[in-house]
Amino acid sequence: MEKVIFFSQITVSVLLVIAILLQNRGSGLSAVFGGGGNIYRTKRGLEKGLFSLTIILVILFVAIGIANLYIS
Repeated sequence: MEKVIFFSQITVSVLLVIAILLQNRGSGLSAVFGGGGNIYRTKRGLEKGLFSLTIILVILFVAIGIANLYIS
């Protein structure tokens, strides 16, 4: 049982890193030269789905970490 939780925590952590790195920050090279483009906009489509997936993965990571703490 401990090995299953250990491998699931590693898998969730790798997926979490990938989800965080895939998110678009919105500040590219144009911000360096003064064109910040500070426009308020809502998340739509893939960006919203990726944001929701990141939140779900964080909750799973914390829950698996707490379960790992109780089992150990």
